[in-house]
Amino acid sequence: MNYFESKTFDRTDFTAVALPKGEYELCTFNDCLFSNSDLSGISFTECSFNGCNLSLAKVTQTAFKEVVFRECKLMGLHFENCNPFLFSIDFDRCTVNLSSFYKLNLKRTKFKKSSLQEVDFTEADLSTAVFDNCDLSGAIFENTVLEKTDFRTALNYTIDPENNRMKKARFSLSGIAGLLSKYGIDVE
Repeated sequence: MNYFESKTFDRTDFTAVALPKGEYELCTFNDCLFSNSDLSGISFTECSFNGCNLSLAKVTQTAFKEVVFRECKLMGLHFENCNPFLFSIDFDRCTVNLSSFYKLNLKRTKFKKSSLQEVDFTEADLSTAVFDNCDLSGAIFENTVLEKTDFRTALNYTIDPENNRMKKARFSLSGIAGLLSKYGIDVE
């Protein structure tokens, strides 16, 4: 199996020539194109993706361990198919719309200034996660663990407190309407 350490990939089109299968540790991917690529079985440890497009990439048994995505497009990804062992990712100014994190452990995950429209967080564990200035329009929270999760600056979420574990979750006063929407209450 191939092993790559501390390597930088700049402006590479991995839709034309596939990223070699293997392990990538401390690697940096800048402005690379992975859309519709097959990243299955590849391991990324302490890697960073900057300005990359990974939309609709296949991530079956892909390992993301302490990986950071900055200004990336990750639309339509099925993260629930990833290797769950030591799964740890953070997002900064990303578009993650229409993706799924079904049943994933996302404890302490940081979502910063990202679009998470229609993302499925069903049965995920988001304990102590932070949604900093994120758009959660249409995001699904169903039987999700949201204990100590920070939604204070998040926007457009709708969460049913009766169907999620929310002990000590943090919200701003302006976001209260997203917790009451099922009751048809108008908050002014």
